[in-house]
Amino acid sequence: MGRLWDKYMGTRYPDSGVTPLPTMELRTALLALNGTGVPFGVRDAGPAGSDLLAEWRILEPAWGSGVSRRQVERTLKIWMRLLPGERVVRAMDEQWSVTRAGNPPGLTVGRERGRGPMRSVHKEWTYEKGPDGRRHKVETFSLDTRDMKNPLRDTVTGAGWTWRGVHKL
Repeated sequence: MGRLWDKYMGTRYPDSGVTPLPTMELRTALLALNGTGVPFGVRDAGPAGSDLLAEWRILEPAWGSGVSRRQVERTLKIWMRLLPGERVVRAMDEQWSVTRAGNPPGLTVGRERGRGPMRSVHKEWTYEKGPDGRRHKVETFSLDTRDMKNPLRDTVTGAGWTWRGVHKL
């Protein structure tokens, strides 16, 4: 059951032969992800019970018109606790979404919150006339949670630490 649970939670182990970095160097490497073209920010979590927080805020395109117009705002968070004795980073995923109605969106009509492994891909397309005169499918919106998780996980495992997904920190 251990390997199956590890796969479900997204646990990744470092390659063999990688020398683990000290805790402060790993922390610095994770904070250095800011400004490298990633769509999220990493910061100190403060007194929240974890060490670092990666946060990504997304405003999805609106659909509908008038009072039936809806727009979803999502906040994806990954709380990280560094355990230097075990060389493990415990990571908990959390997602918030707020649906607003109206034009401009103001009235909140729905809220959702979830915790646990976050895996989602959301894409939207439209059809546009191309230079050859034919209709072509053009991507107008893309959200993939791997764009957030992979850089964090790769930094941790590249530093010789284990990335362990958890439900509670």
